[in-house]
Amino acid sequence: MTWDAAARSADPEQACPIAPVVDIVFSRWTTPILWTLHQDGRQRFVELQRRIATITPKVLTQRLRQLERDGLVVRTYHPEVPPRVEYEISDLGRSLAPLFAHLAEWASANLEKVDRARHDYDEDPAH
Repeated sequence: MTWDAAARSADPEQACPIAPVVDIVFSRWTTPILWTLHQDGRQRFVELQRRIATITPKVLTQRLRQLERDGLVVRTYHPEVPPRVEYEISDLGRSLAPLFAHLAEWASANLEKVDRARHDYDEDPAH
């Protein structure tokens, strides 16, 4: 094995070039947030929290900050009384739409097969 091959196998980003994208886009709450902003447009924090009912306010705040930092979400502050903050998906975030569409198609076509495989696996006494 050459040094270059050994270095690639030791560095997960070299072994799998999509690993950084998976870390950014597919963390626990990122996908539902981006999906909701893409489908429903600009929203206030409370609207997002209502639509993603199982997320806590603390986690939603953390994820929105990270998505803003990553350039996938735009936060707009309106200096009104009371102050109003809105979130929307950025052009960079919107560029993920084809990926999400392909994943939705895959899910529609294959999740039943995954469920069946899991059931078969769990029913097999050899496992």
